[in-house]
Amino acid sequence: MALSARNRLDGTVQSIETDGIMAEVTIETTGGQTVTAVITTSSVERLGIAEGDEVNAVIKATEVMVENE
Repeated sequence: MALSARNRLDGTVQSIETDGIMAEVTIETTGGQTVTAVITTSSVERLGIAEGDEVNAVIKATEVMVENE
């Protein structure tokens, strides 16, 4: 599938926590970082993802904020 997003992080699903229609998916990247995505529970089911699965976190953002206190 072709996507316009250029930021892709390979990783492994560490946990999936569902709460009603939303799910929090935590992915550990191959570089050891953790990325958490909030997606719909139906998307988790449609994608068929489970803990331990190898996935890609695809990031597309029009704005990224960085703060240094």
